[in-house]
Parts: sequence; C-alpha cells; structure tokens
Amino acid sequence: MAKHTQNTEARYPMWYVMQVRTGTEENIRCQCQRLINSDILERCFIPYYQQKKRFQGEWHIQERILFPGYVFLIAENLEQLVNELKKVIGLTKIIGTGNEIVPLISEEVDLLMKMGTDKQLVEMSCGIIENDRVQIVSGPLTGMEGSIRRIDRHKRIAHLEIEMFGRTVEMKVGLEIIKKE
Repeated sequence: MAKHTQNTEARYPMWYVMQVRTGTEENIRCQCQRLINSDILERCFIPYYQQKKRFQGEWHIQERILFPGYVFLIAENLEQLVNELKKVIGLTKIIGTGNEIVPLISEEVDLLMKMGTDKQLVEMSCGIIENDRVQIVSGPLTGMEGSIRRIDRHKRIAHLEIEMFGRTVEMKVGLEIIKKE
C-alpha cells in the first residue's frame, strides 16, 4: 500500500488524481459520491472540454473528457480518503511519485481552474492565424498560445502540451479558427 505523507498542521483541501480504466470515469465518480462521506471527500469530478462536431448538416457542441482515464478528488485528509476509496470498485491507483501519493501542485490546480472554471468544463476558444502564428481572441486558451503544439482545423481541436501529474501530458481542447491570413 502507498505511503502517505501529509502535513498535519495544514488542513485545507488538496487536489488528488486517481487513475481509472478509460471509459469507467463516470461510473467511478458516481461511486465516490455515493460511497464516500462528504466530510472526507469534498468534491469528485471529471474535467470536460467542448468540441464542435458536424452531423446532419449542422455544427453541434459536444462534451468530451479532458483527461481520459482520470478522476479528480478534492479532500483534506488523505489517509481517510484512501481508506474510503477501498470501497470503490475499479479504481486503479491514486497518482503520485514512487510509493507516495502526491496532490496536484498549485500551478496545476490554477491551470485547471483558469481553463475549466468551477464548472470543470473547458469551453470552446476562438482564434485567428496570422503569418502561421496562432492568436487566441477569446476563450480559456487566451494567453496559452505557447502551449499549443498543433491545430486540427478540420476537427476544430487544439493539441496542447502541459505539465500535469508531474509530467508533460498532451491535452485536446476545442478551438475554432475564425480567420486565417
């Protein structure tokens, strides 16, 4: 079992990430909310992003899981949380380094809050391409042009590279290019 290191003086909610089998995220989130007391688990959520899809001749906004295979937990007491998580069926592990469970660092939490706000939904961004340079004019990607690795204009998706879970991860979010010069 993983070793827990937690500062006992500071009691404020930390963000943890658990790895689950891709496709079971909603099931695990529901189990956590149902089985774990709200005194222990402050919040359990799955961040989503909006994507435009064209079908039946029209554009529709769909929501997709931002980090497939991960469920986010906000809790104060890691030890109690780990004990309660034993009731959850299908959980693979809580992300950490080595045998130690580590919460997300404040920069990672800030990034998730900036992009997804309290709704944990990264809405569509709009941008323009000028001289092969992307400029985001509205939406959560504003100011994050440097993180964009490539853009799929056909699917209206931006592929970003960000630091998350203690490593570099690729993340897809909705981006509509409204003008190219």
